[in-house]
Amino acid sequence: MRSIWKGSIGFGLVSIPVKLFSAVQTSSLDFDMLDSRDHSRIRYQRVNEHTKKEVPFDKIVKGYKIDDEYVIMDEHDFEDAAPEKSKVITIESFVDVDEVNPMFYETSYYTEPDTKNNKAYGLLLQALIKSKKAGLARFVLRSTESLCIVHPVKNVLVVTRIRFGQQIRDTDDLEIAKDMDISKRELDMGLALIDQYSEKFDVSKFKDEYNDSLLKIIEAKSKGKRATVKKLKPHKTSGTDLYDQLMESLKTKKGA
Repeated sequence: MRSIWKGSIGFGLVSIPVKLFSAVQTSSLDFDMLDSRDHSRIRYQRVNEHTKKEVPFDKIVKGYKIDDEYVIMDEHDFEDAAPEKSKVITIESFVDVDEVNPMFYETSYYTEPDTKNNKAYGLLLQALIKSKKAGLARFVLRSTESLCIVHPVKNVLVVTRIRFGQQIRDTDDLEIAKDMDISKRELDMGLALIDQYSEKFDVSKFKDEYNDSLLKIIEAKSKGKRATVKKLKPHKTSGTDLYDQLMESLKTKKGA
């Protein structure tokens, strides 16, 4: 892994120098865009709209348009906007992780201290584990201010970017009935069904089966074989009554 950011975690008056490493990786297959006529790869170019010529990457700058004119920005401008946030993940408060709505989560990064036996790093890690809290912080990554939580995973401090409140859309435009007539027996049956299917969260039980199936089709086609596609067979219930469907669900063997 290569670090994508260097700075420090600010914990009160304590500064913990760290590096950030991406904690996630894509599991999707990497497809190339091809011309259907001769299967040549399609290349995307950065073209000057006036000269129609390709622009070298080192000649590209960022600009913000104001009154039909561009204000050109450089890296120093982004750092000057918030120099302390560009280099420091400042913990502003501590919260219960359970209070963070999953809708706010974006992506996670592992942190690594500048030295293996960094006592301040170990202190914050153990304190968060014991208190069952997470640090709520802000920092700048790739010219964008991010809200994040600093939380422990095993023996590592993890920085998970979360969305700001204004990034979550309101639900007022959705057409959902506010008062649905759910009977007590239907609710009790629904709770029983949830109880039957409840288990401890174990993400290792789940695999990206779609990509595995897609890869098998690719391998078959590479050998000149015809790809076989499984037809989806919808599950049929005995009736349309909600209570009957819940009852049948309870009787169905879990995982079948």
